[in-house]
Amino acid sequence: MEHLDYETLNTLRQVMEEDFGLLIDTFIQDSNDRIVKLREVVGGTEADPIRRAAHSFKGSSSNIGALRLTALCHSLEKKAMTNNLEQLDQDLLDIEQEFAQVQELLRTLA
Repeated sequence: MEHLDYETLNTLRQVMEEDFGLLIDTFIQDSNDRIVKLREVVGGTEADPIRRAAHSFKGSSSNIGALRLTALCHSLEKKAMTNNLEQLDQDLLDIEQEFAQVQELLRTLA
């Protein structure tokens, strides 16, 4: 699976015009905040905060066209929905690594 959906990004660039760079910067900052939140809740024992945090990050990742990041967040959300709280540290690491890749790719476009 590719990291980014360039068709989505091209559409966003056309719609946002000169504010496209701001959109990218906002997504990156927001995503950093979401990862901090995920770290907090993954360390806990309650599934619902994990589900909500993963769902929220999934939505913003989807909106920007981050395909693999969206899928990883969806997988974490599904685990939390079924109260499967095993190996969440690895799931979070996968999300963090994918976000680092996405961030690097997005910065080349802004």
